[in-house]
Amino acid sequence: MNDPAAIYAPGWPGIPPRLTSSAKTGVGTAHSYQSPLWFTFSHGILNELYYPGVDQACTRDMEFIITDGKDFFSEEKRHATSVMNCPTIGVPFYHLINTCSQGLYQIEKEILTDPQRPVLLQRTRFKSLKASAGNYRLHVLLAAHLGNCGHGNTAWVEDYKGVPMLFAQRDGKALALACSVPWAKRSVGFIGFSDGWQDLKAHKQLTWEYTRAENGNVALTAEIDLQKSAGEFVMAIGFGSNHADAANRARASLQEGFDSAQKTYVSQWKDWQDSLLSLDREGESDPKNVYRTSTIVMRSHEAMNFQGGMIASLAVPWGFSKGDEDLGGYHLVWPRDLVETAGGLLAVGAHENTRRVLSFLQATQEKDGHWAQNMWLNGSPYWGGVQMDETALPILLVDLAWREKALTQEDRLRFWPMVRLAAIYLLRNGPISPQDRWEEVSGYTPFTISAEIAALLVAAEMADLNNEPSIAVYLREVADDWHSAIDRWMYVSDTDWCKKFEVKGYYLRIATMNALEEIGAQDKILIKNVTCDKSVQLAEHLVSPDSLALVRFGLRAPDDPRVLDTIKVIDAVLKMDMPQGAIWHRYNGDGYGEHEDGLPFDGTGIGRAWPLLTGERAHYELAAGKKEEANKLLKALENFANEGGLIPEQIWDAADIPQRELFFGRPSGSAMPLVWAHAEYVKLLRSLRDGHVFDMPPQTVQRYLVEKKISPYVLWRFTYRRPTMPCGKILRIETMAPTMVHWSYDHWKTTQDVKSKDTGLGIYVTDLSTQSVPKEQEIKFTFYWPEVNHWEGEDFSVHVGP
Repeated sequence: MNDPAAIYAPGWPGIPPRLTSSAKTGVGTAHSYQSPLWFTFSHGILNELYYPGVDQACTRDMEFIITDGKDFFSEEKRHATSVMNCPTIGVPFYHLINTCSQGLYQIEKEILTDPQRPVLLQRTRFKSLKASAGNYRLHVLLAAHLGNCGHGNTAWVEDYKGVPMLFAQRDGKALALACSVPWAKRSVGFIGFSDGWQDLKAHKQLTWEYTRAENGNVALTAEIDLQKSAGEFVMAIGFGSNHADAANRARASLQEGFDSAQKTYVSQWKDWQDSLLSLDREGESDPKNVYRTSTIVMRSHEAMNFQGGMIASLAVPWGFSKGDEDLGGYHLVWPRDLVETAGGLLAVGAHENTRRVLSFLQATQEKDGHWAQNMWLNGSPYWGGVQMDETALPILLVDLAWREKALTQEDRLRFWPMVRLAAIYLLRNGPISPQDRWEEVSGYTPFTISAEIAALLVAAEMADLNNEPSIAVYLREVADDWHSAIDRWMYVSDTDWCKKFEVKGYYLRIATMNALEEIGAQDKILIKNVTCDKSVQLAEHLVSPDSLALVRFGLRAPDDPRVLDTIKVIDAVLKMDMPQGAIWHRYNGDGYGEHEDGLPFDGTGIGRAWPLLTGERAHYELAAGKKEEANKLLKALENFANEGGLIPEQIWDAADIPQRELFFGRPSGSAMPLVWAHAEYVKLLRSLRDGHVFDMPPQTVQRYLVEKKISPYVLWRFTYRRPTMPCGKILRIETMAPTMVHWSYDHWKTTQDVKSKDTGLGIYVTDLSTQSVPKEQEIKFTFYWPEVNHWEGEDFSVHVGP
């Protein structure tokens, strides 16, 4: 658009855009579907505002710059200290006091969103501490970043029905910045060249009054008329699909007033909080109230335009170093994080929220039964990986919701098609996962396989409920076989680490995909996110707290000697004791974290410690009957939260680097908050209250720890070619099409033909009567495919061992 009256800002397109700090102090949104707007803040200023979905960031940040028109320049995020509090516990209505580091001024802010419309309201009081307020000039600087992009934004100055505003727009999204008092001056420009920061830094007052900056990295700047405001005013940032919608909403919010919005905002949040279980830490000092903050965090990450969709975090890890190329950040839906968060909501009694999550999962399931590695709220995949635990966990969520009475029998029947399809995917593609839960390596991993086995048993139970008993039998038979194979896949003994740590054996972080009869302990595992010289490790030299999932999912008793030995190795290799308490790394050799000098992760780095794992360890200790130790770890998890009660993804575990805001035992530069960590925290509170692990599946406990069920089968597939089997077992051959198996155990002197049976799940099974085959014999077989009238043309064999 070419406006001849416009004063165009120079410096197109501006410097390359960057996101902002991931170290959030607070997050929030209205508890109202009329206001699809989310906010974050850190360092005393607003950061990203998300609209119209929680996956669409539309701003970088908004701050004040204070000058005196002569030689004083102060940027509040850099030159002031900030103190934050929540006036009402459990409500994301924030009160901030930013005090100039030189003691010259103080800025007081109250922040919320209008429950009636997508408008951010910030009430501000500016106070001069040593001179007359008239000596200062107060300016607001807003960096637009519409639709997750810093490039391609257009900003301009215009009045809306006589009300002076500043606007930005990009690809069907617009924002309008308005104020309850007059603007003294307004300007827009390209960041790094003609934006207000450059002007104010150079001239200590707003001398440029550009009215338009097109298609670039833009910022909006305005001077608040302090003389007419008496130091107090309200700013509104309205959003819409076009600038008129945004302006109308901003104006309406200002007209109705901050107090009116605050009353409704607080009331709606309090109503929801009052409906939750009281898991607050009574009688103990918890000034952050991490419980109520965790409920805020979980609820504030749910979408309104796609109900039940929850993103991993309203932060972008190391955002200050990221540009438009990191489109997704953590504001994407990871099915694993979503299910873990839903489990946290169940733990606090938020049943309706959990039902919405299940509906979202049902709507976003792929046609073959799995869920995308991560996705936008509309279900469009972002990354292309497959993680089998993300297909298993939704099945477990249905069962947990049922056990918590969040689902009716009718609901349970409704979700059976989703569960059935997911179970088919697990059967056809498991137990090996193309990626582990840390999204890095393929193979057999304790967490994923534990989730898969538990999910198959839950699906079997639901198959019985839905009058499909033959399917239920088959699901249990596969679960039993996978359970019987856990040690063969992932447990090692007689290694150099066994001698080093004085244990008989231990479970690995991951075993390679060709670990069939004997585990590939000497196989080399490719480690991601590290430099080439550190990228290869022996499987037997990799451990992870993921092994505790064998207990969490009910497959191993907490006092199992194999588990106890594994914990001994894990603690020796991965545990750190910090002033706040004990914490663990994901695995040895992890590279997902800052570099040694504190520079942000850039594809390589050093993995730091994760508070989430402290919560998982606490659950193990509770399962082991060590409630006092579990409580100790609960307090550590609380101590890892920042001043706003937010739990980070990672904790800095090296010497302080103040210039990078990295301090030993405090949050690193990765995502904060991590919603999954908050969910783990509230589940731990619930588990401690109940005296048992809240989300442990009873089906696995009963079948494997009580009944000690052992599989009579040994499974063989083209993708899983068992070279040996113990005598006395039935060799079950699984194919994806009908077949006839022609087989012999005496070198073809005698033969038998057995037709496959349809399981009803797209898998065909052929059971060979091998129970009486003596040991040291060779079972040979081949296939005839009747649908295409074709013999396989190759013999296969399985050796019968002792």
